[in-house]
Amino acid sequence: MDKTLPEVRKTVVLNAPIEKVWKAVATSEGLAAWWMDNTFEPALGHEFILRSGQFGDSPCKVTDIEPPYRLGFDWGKDWHLVFELKELENRQTEFTLIHSGWDEAKVTEFGQPHTIIRGIMNSGWESIVKDKLVAYAEA
Repeated sequence: MDKTLPEVRKTVVLNAPIEKVWKAVATSEGLAAWWMDNTFEPALGHEFILRSGQFGDSPCKVTDIEPPYRLGFDWGKDWHLVFELKELENRQTEFTLIHSGWDEAKVTEFGQPHTIIRGIMNSGWESIVKDKLVAYAEA
């Protein structure tokens, strides 16, 4: 029986050219400015750390990179993140975040059920993408 939970998906249109949005989502400095401190480098197979504050450091690995359109990486033991960028007219960029790897039978590294954390993360991504990323990318 499939215990997979739906992915978290957030899409926003940014008033910024794709090159600027790519720098915001695919550089260590950019990610730190709107999301989390990290040791990210935009290279396939690169292993890096997301510094998750009270939850400690999370190991990650770049699994997919196609500048300036797509970045994917494994996060922790179960999750996968994808950032997709689409160039629009008038120097705008559509950004989509996809957070997958949710399973109702699994718990996080901290013993929290995916069924609960998925809801918390869905709400958190809403403000991170639609407020923090927008403010940073459009500045």
